Amino acid sequence: MKKQSILANGILFENPTFVQLLGMCPTLAVTTTLQNGFGMGLSATAVLIMSNILVSALRKIIPDKVRIAAYVVIIATFVTIVQMVLQAFVPSLYASLGIFIPLIVVNCIILARAEAFASKNSVGKSALDGLGMGLGFTAALCVISTVREIIGQGTIWGISVVAAPLEPIAIIGMPPGGFIALGIIIATINAIVKKRGGNK
Repeated sequence: MKKQSILANGILFENPTFVQLLGMCPTLAVTTTLQNGFGMGLSATAVLIMSNILVSALRKIIPDKVRIAAYVVIIATFVTIVQMVLQAFVPSLYASLGIFIPLIVVNCIILARAEAFASKNSVGKSALDGLGMGLGFTAALCVISTVREIIGQGTIWGISVVAAPLEPIAIIGMPPGGFIALGIIIATINAIVKKRGGNK
C-alpha cells in the first residue's frame, strides 16, 4: 500500500468517526467547543502514532496470547505521557477535557489500529497509519465542535461570531445536541458521497 493511500484512508475513506463510527464517547462529550475538540484530536493523534510505532517494532516479540494486554499497556504508557504534558503545559485544556484524556486508553480507534494494522506492518507504514487516523479523527472532532460551538454558543474558539439579535440554540451544546449534530453531519456527508458516486 502506498504512503498516500495509507494517509488518505485515515482522513477520508476509513475516517474513524464519520465512516467507521468509532470513538463516539469522546466525540460526543468533548466537542462542545473547537478548542476542546482540537485538543482531544491532537492528544489521540499523538497516542496513535507512538503506540502504532511501538506495537509495530515489537510485533514479532509480543506473544500472540498476550498481545491485546500488551497493546493496552503500551497505549496506557503513552496516554500517561500525553496527560502529564497537557497538565504541565496546557492546564486549562487538561481541566476542560477531564476524564476523557485517561479514557484514551480504551479508545477503540487506537486499539483497533494496533491490532488491525500496526501488528502486521512495518514501523514506517504504522506511523503513517497512526498519523492518517489521528488527522481524520481530529478533523472530524473539529467539524463537529465548530458546528456545535457556533450554533450552541454563538462563538468560535471563544470569539463571538453571531450577530446580537440571533440567539444561540443551547441544546446543541448539551449531550443531546452532540447526537443531533453528528447525525446531521454524517447524513450530509453520505448525501454528498452518494451524489458524487451517482454522477460518475
